[in-house]
Amino acid sequence: MIRIAPSVLSADFARLGDQVAQAEEAGADWIHVDVMDGRFVPNLTIGPVVVEAIRRYTQLPLDVHLMVADPDPLIRPFRESGADRISVHVEACPHLHRTLARIRDLGASPGVALNPHTPPEAVEWVLADVDTVVVMTVDPGFGGQAFLAGMLDKVRRIRALRGARGATFELEVDGGVDARTAPLAVEAGATVLVAGHSVYQHPEGIAAGLAALRNAVSAARPTRA
Repeated sequence: MIRIAPSVLSADFARLGDQVAQAEEAGADWIHVDVMDGRFVPNLTIGPVVVEAIRRYTQLPLDVHLMVADPDPLIRPFRESGADRISVHVEACPHLHRTLARIRDLGASPGVALNPHTPPEAVEWVLADVDTVVVMTVDPGFGGQAFLAGMLDKVRRIRALRGARGATFELEVDGGVDARTAPLAVEAGATVLVAGHSVYQHPEGIAAGLAALRNAVSAARPTRA
């Protein structure tokens, strides 16, 4: 099953709880939360208090993506605020095994993310320690960017690593996902699609945005490994 995780980065923050609830009602699988610190990426977004507020409006898993220079001090606050899944960037973690173990010890599902320029081999030795690998298909920091098609080969390579090791982690694609690019990501091996602008900014509303993505991926032919 392909999971769709609408990113609240593109939601109307004045109506955030309502928009999250609409996404759940329309069939979203997870809710994706982009946390940016203005250092690791050139943008500043939200903290644990917002995740705590979102938690009151949905029962879906909260997939928190820490795009921050120093994630370790933030893991407990976000977990206690309601995060179910927490992903950190390989580029930001000098002791990645320890950081991932801390996420799991706190009862959350650990994930590791890669920026576009980072090769798949950078996470090869932690694949047994994660439940999710996040492939960024835009340079992180802002919503509404164009999908970097060259990242599809990275998705294929990580999917091949997963198959070779008999692993079961989710392969999440994040950035520029819409009805045109979603099938390409699925065919390359993605199992989770993070979509912000194409859901929350769809001209016909959130439900229509999710339906368009579902329809687009229904005809895709996922690569199995």
